[in-house]
Amino acid sequence: MRVVIAGGHGQIALRLTKLLAADGHEVVGLVRNPAHEADVAAAGGRIALLDLEQADVDAVAEVLSGAEVAVFAAGAGPGSGKARKDTVDRGAAALFAEAAEGAGVRRHLQVGSMGVDRIDSLDPDDTFTVYLRAKKAAEDDLRGRDLDWTILRPGGLTDEPATGKVLLADHTGQGRVTRDDVALVLAGLCDTPASIGRTLELISGDTPVADALRSL
Repeated sequence: MRVVIAGGHGQIALRLTKLLAADGHEVVGLVRNPAHEADVAAAGGRIALLDLEQADVDAVAEVLSGAEVAVFAAGAGPGSGKARKDTVDRGAAALFAEAAEGAGVRRHLQVGSMGVDRIDSLDPDDTFTVYLRAKKAAEDDLRGRDLDWTILRPGGLTDEPATGKVLLADHTGQGRVTRDDVALVLAGLCDTPASIGRTLELISGDTPVADALRSL
């Protein structure tokens, strides 16, 4: 299958690219910096140069054309200002989903964040709250679209090696999870119909990833 990943140079995206490419899938990573091509290629993918903060929906749809799965794994990242939390974590996500609709790419995975359900209890001027508000807006936008969507909300991310064991459920409680394990779950969700139309939380646990996906 052909998978297009927005935010193709991100830490989770590169891990996902490596997993999918190893299984024989074609992976295209959307990146805005041509210097990132070598890293994406080393993971087994190829790039499409596109700035989701500047591109129009037709340009994004052209890249998505012919894909079976679209994955939004982009983010403004640490150190970015409040404005870019909105333009990337909300605006780019909505643009990517709209383009997927236009290109006829039904399977859509979106990486969200835990914490969006408690925004009202947080300082509204804090940058992290702005980030969560953008993530929530992106989720709300996706739920209203005619796509086979799944939203995955990982817990606190770590760079430790994959454990291969997770807790994946509608609600998990707070926890941490390795980026490797997030990528493993995303790879499995590409072809897990039981996850369609669901918002799932993910933390480290005791269940092998394959079993966690089957249990959905």
